[in-house]
Amino acid sequence: MSILRMADLDLAGKRVLIREDLNVPVKDGQITSEQRITAALPTLKLALEKGAAVMVTSHLGRPKEGTWTAEDSLAPVAARLSELLGREVPLVKDWVDGVQVQPGQLVLLENCRMNVGEGKDDEALSKKYAALCDVFVM
Repeated sequence: MSILRMADLDLAGKRVLIREDLNVPVKDGQITSEQRITAALPTLKLALEKGAAVMVTSHLGRPKEGTWTAEDSLAPVAARLSELLGREVPLVKDWVDGVQVQPGQLVLLENCRMNVGEGKDDEALSKKYAALCDVFVM
């Protein structure tokens, strides 16, 4: 099996969905270790440099599907990514049915484990994820 590398793809103008592991420890709304965030930076920067419209999602903790809570939100991660990338990284809360993102922009999609069906490998949810992008990076 041949594995495609993101570096080998023409991503200009393409919608790229990246499933990162940004499950960082958060205490009282503050990130206590950003190792996973900094490890993701080269991938995110490469997608931006290639002119992609970048959507990033991750899980954080073990939230109940279909229920949003501030403690399970990726808001602290979005804020830290904004600082590290030197650009605004909007956090998109309700994203399963569509996301507005432009080439050269990066948005962080709220905790994917909050989506109904995420824990059950729901085929309908998978199709919605696939419809969001031209390229999926895992």
